[in-house]
Parts: sequence; structure tokens; C-alpha cells
Amino acid sequence: MGIYSVSQQKIATQIEQKQIGKSKWKDWRWQLKHCVTRVDSFEALLGISLTPNEKRKIEMTMRKFPMAVTPYYLSLIDRDDFRNDPVFRQAFPDVRELEIEACDMADPLAEDQDSPVAGITHRYPDRVLFHVSNVCSMYCRHCTRKRKVGDMDSIPGREQIKAALEYIRAHQEVRDVLLSGGDPLMLNDDYLDWILTELRNIEHVQVIRIGTRMPVVLPYRITDNLIEMLKKHHPVWVNTHFNHPREITSSSREALRMLADAGIPLGNQTVLLAGINDCPRIMKSLVHKLVENRVRPYYLYQCDLSEGLSHFRTPVGKGVEIMESLIGHTSGFAVPTFVIDAPGGGGKIPVNPNYLISLSTNKVVLRNYEGVITTYQEPDRYENKFCDRKCDKCNLKLKLEDSQESAATGIEMLLSDYDNTISLTPADNERMERRDERG
Repeated sequence: MGIYSVSQQKIATQIEQKQIGKSKWKDWRWQLKHCVTRVDSFEALLGISLTPNEKRKIEMTMRKFPMAVTPYYLSLIDRDDFRNDPVFRQAFPDVRELEIEACDMADPLAEDQDSPVAGITHRYPDRVLFHVSNVCSMYCRHCTRKRKVGDMDSIPGREQIKAALEYIRAHQEVRDVLLSGGDPLMLNDDYLDWILTELRNIEHVQVIRIGTRMPVVLPYRITDNLIEMLKKHHPVWVNTHFNHPREITSSSREALRMLADAGIPLGNQTVLLAGINDCPRIMKSLVHKLVENRVRPYYLYQCDLSEGLSHFRTPVGKGVEIMESLIGHTSGFAVPTFVIDAPGGGGKIPVNPNYLISLSTNKVVLRNYEGVITTYQEPDRYENKFCDRKCDKCNLKLKLEDSQESAATGIEMLLSDYDNTISLTPADNERMERRDERG
């Protein structure tokens, strides 16, 4: 499919009842303005028909969990087999969302409980989650924050943002700030620039990350102006959220290229979803397409225990099976970490196949991805150093500042650009000795 496909043209034409140019279809604000929020619009634009019973159930679901789909993302749906299409299943309401299991929770990760001030979740020692927006360009049906979907009353205002920034300033242990939401890229460039500037002016904040699904559902949001603004605040990292290879289109590739060319490291967080990507072949294709576009697969998440997600959840064993199909079978940097975000706020717990078979005091027994069993010989002599936490008296190399890249001497030092020495003086130079005598 080209950047501007026939399917996209038809949808755009139906929305406005007239031919539109490529520039309007690729205008992210036009896309937001024309988000599909009604079932009849969905049917008309895709040229599909749902049964009256299906529509009744969908509208029941939408009363609790609204629908919003960008025209771009809608155009990716295979209308000839839409019920099985992975894009359709992520975007279209399902009555099973109203089935609340006994284990389901409105806030399964206890983000609200770990929120010292509004807009901040402080779970890990040296980093915080900064909720800068509660609005998304579309509502993903598997969202872990479904409790906030469509809640326009909880959109953080400038005063709340300022209070959250003050919290970060006051906690010098925070070196890493992840902007989340909603989607931070729903903010306009100037407002996001202000937030990033405030964060960059906090000396102990080393890294800023942005979590966004825009490259997936609205890649036209990645504009030249946005890129130029983000470049001012390096180091900025971006994590996005591709769940299926079909989401990687020519438009999303262009958005990723622009971000990567701007020197922004890219990661991806995938959620394991039943009926969408719970297949080793699908997941391998996804990670290969990601690394081809300079995106590092970061996490593969077990689906959270949020309300209404039971039909998306797989057994944990499915995730382990997928990891078995990746580890050793593809490049190491193409393998994400499979994690369960612990209910109750325990944080991300890695879950991997077991490669350690047994161990003793001098030998470890391991197996590899092929099933080959091997051993590793432990050192015969290892003097374990007792740590009394008196770092100032420790004889280990605890000089943690950046190393000097070079220690040039002689003429090399005078020729170098990184050393300010302007002359070399012999130690027994009489003129220098007279200077010393004069004091």
C-alpha cells in the first residue's frame, strides 16, 4: 500500500463528500477532527454491514467504553475479513469488554496509589511516570487505563503540570522521566516544548522518554516542526506501541525514519493479545520489521488485569512459547523482554524460558535454544569482597565520573584541541625559579 492508498482516498472522500488532496489526509489535525466515533459511520466508511444484534451489543459497550478511530488507522482494516483483522480487533468495541472477571481491577497497576501528587506515578527509585495528557488520538480496546478513556474532566491543566514538575525538582533521585498519558503527542508543539524545557532545566533529570502510539495510529503527527522541537531537548527517547506487522505501513515507516534520523532512540512495547498477535510467526515478523526501521523491541507485555480485557488475555505460557521462538532464533537485539506488570503495583517482572538446569559450587548446567545441554566451570578461587557500605574507604575503582579520553604529553599535548596548555617548561628552568622566588 502506498503512502496515500485508494482505500484512504475513498474514506477521505466519504468523510467530506468531496475529493481532498494528499496534504489534507496527511494533516494530523484533520485526522483528529474526523475520528470515527459512531457505528454507522464505521460501517459506511468501510463498506461493511453489521447485524442488528451486533450493533446493539456494540452500542451497549460504547456507553461504558467509547470508540474513537483515526481515519488513517481505519484504512488499514481488511474489509474482506474485517472480523478477524488485527487492526479491527484493536479499534472496534466488543461486547466482551463488559464482562468483568473476579480478578479484574479498574487500576490493576495501582498507579493512583503510587501517585504522590496528581499526574505523577513514582514506583521505581530513580524514575517517574509523568501523565501529561489523558487524551489519545484513538481508543485502543486493550488499554490498561480504560478507566480514564473519554474522561474529559480529568485532563491535566497547567497548574497540575507545574505541581508535578515541582515534585520532580524536589526529588533529586529522579534521573529518568517518562511522559505518558493518554498520549503526550496529543499536546501541541509549544505546550510540549514548555514541559520538556522545564524538565531539561532540572539538573538531576538525565533522560526524558515519551510513550506514544502516534507512529502506529496517526503517523502524520510526526511533523518536521515536532522533530525540530524534540531535537532541542536531547537526550529524548521515544517508545511506541506496534502490536502487529500490518501496522507497519509506508506512512509509519516514514514517521519512524524522521524520529531516528533526528537522533532519537526508538523502542517498542507490544502487548500480547489473544487473536491478534499470539503466534510465534507473527511476533517474529513484527520484531524483524521493527529493527529494520531502527526500533528496538523493548517489552512484550502480558495483558494486564484491567476491567474488560479478559478476552484479550492469553496464558503466560503463550508468551514463554513466543520467547522460545525468538531467543537464539533471531538477533539478540530483536528479542524483547517478556514481562508481567505485577498487579498491585509491584512493577515489571521478567518471565523467560528456563535456561539454567542446575548448579553446584563449582559448575553450572545450562541448555541452549536448540536443547543442547552444556556446562560452565565456575572459578576455583573467588574471594568474595565483603561490602560494609563504607565507600570512601573502598579499594575498588569507585571513580564514577567520566574518564579522560586521552592523557597526551609533550608536543602531542600542545597540538591537541582538548588541552589548554600553551607551553612546556623544563623542571630546572631558571626563569621560572626566579618567578617563584619573587612570589
